[in-house]
Amino acid sequence: MSVGMKYSPNPATFVMFLLVSMLSFFVMPSHGATQSLAPAQLHESWDTLLKQYVHPINNGHSTEVDYAGFANDRQTLTKYLEQLAAVPEAQFKQWPKHSQLAFLINAYNAYTIELILSRYPDLSSIRELGSFLSSPWKQDIGPLLGEERTLDGIEHGLIRGDNKYNEPRIHFAVNCASVGCPALREEAYTGDKLEMQLADQTQRFLSDRSRNHAEGKTLTLSKIFDWYGDDFEMNGNKGLADFLAQYHQALGLTPTQQDALIGNDIDIRFSDYDWSLNDVSKP
Repeated sequence: MSVGMKYSPNPATFVMFLLVSMLSFFVMPSHGATQSLAPAQLHESWDTLLKQYVHPINNGHSTEVDYAGFANDRQTLTKYLEQLAAVPEAQFKQWPKHSQLAFLINAYNAYTIELILSRYPDLSSIRELGSFLSSPWKQDIGPLLGEERTLDGIEHGLIRGDNKYNEPRIHFAVNCASVGCPALREEAYTGDKLEMQLADQTQRFLSDRSRNHAEGKTLTLSKIFDWYGDDFEMNGNKGLADFLAQYHQALGLTPTQQDALIGNDIDIRFSDYDWSLNDVSKP
């Protein structure tokens, strides 16, 4: 077409052009493939890593982590964390609450592994990653839902904050990379299985006699129940004893001990916490 020549487009051609342009807009992939993934699909690579590098011990009550294996497969872990970071907060808020909670638990556990790998194998406890002025849980570990986060920010702000999820059993799901912590589950949490997974995590932790056991009228519990005792008043529980009474079989309580627990006539003590790294046993 010569410069200066007036162009009058064919109306039918122009309409077709508009339709094609609009169709291209709606089918064009959005920025970051993560946005098109369903919540459960998002955690498939994390699920594969956990199944490969987390191993049950202590008759299944605990797990140990093959951090060397994670280190060799760190690219997969990094990509998974990038996928989590690419999820917009607006999209997250549209998910059902059980899918939101599964996402946050997975994020906490994956970022904890990444934090350990930042110095592994030259550490024997996660606490060595902190300093006099800042604990490892208060250090920036990466982006999530549009903000730079700390592990404390994920656990106490996003998961426990404002009792949004009203779920005390998260304490048996988030893992602090320590022997004293409840087992790092050997699979990713997903919204459709979250209830079953939390129930199982609770049972396996309370059944662990190395951390929770009764003798006479004394019930010795993990320090977790001391630190977060108020959380166990959720879901209609009147307090820690009321929560524990629901799991009297997992705790191995006799009928007499169960009655004493319900009647607040049992001495509850809290054991020391083992902060040793939950690394695989070395030969």
